[in-house]
Amino acid sequence: MNQPALIPALSTPSAAELERLDDAALHLRLHQQVEAAWQLCLGYHPALPRPAVWFDLRGKGAGQAHYVRRGLRFNPVLLRENRHAFLAEVVPHEMAHWLVHHLEGGPWMQPHGHEWKTVMVRLFGLKPRTTHSFDVSRSSPAPYCYRCECDRHYFSARRHGLARKGTKYRCRQCAQTLVYEGRVDI
Repeated sequence: MNQPALIPALSTPSAAELERLDDAALHLRLHQQVEAAWQLCLGYHPALPRPAVWFDLRGKGAGQAHYVRRGLRFNPVLLRENRHAFLAEVVPHEMAHWLVHHLEGGPWMQPHGHEWKTVMVRLFGLKPRTTHSFDVSRSSPAPYCYRCECDRHYFSARRHGLARKGTKYRCRQCAQTLVYEGRVDI
């Protein structure tokens, strides 16, 4: 049985148009996309609070719905490098979290559970993907190299610090304890 084609509910500027934007204009455009997504969500939950927006997320995550701070956090490095995907996919992904959390029983629902998937498909017209495939090398430098029998593994300063304090890490493939090899420049 064929599934009907999904049609994204939010309009997104072309990749070429987005490439011309400097960081300030890009951040403004993301704010506008969050506003459009919030307006769409209001049709289903009129009491949904408007989320604040920050560009302070670091590491491998593209976005995060932060309920304590009452808003959405975005990774400015990944935004700059993945402009179209951010507006088309990351903003709706995080707004779906925001909406589901504010529904009755929302705080106890699975983050990428049935309700979130339903919002992604029915409200935003998108395939519900739980992860992105962005290159995170510049947003999440991991200059500490560890080795096992089958591969090299790169740790951030935080994980390296935990390893130096005694936390043991194992390879998911060969299950061998990882051994520090040295620092590398990425």
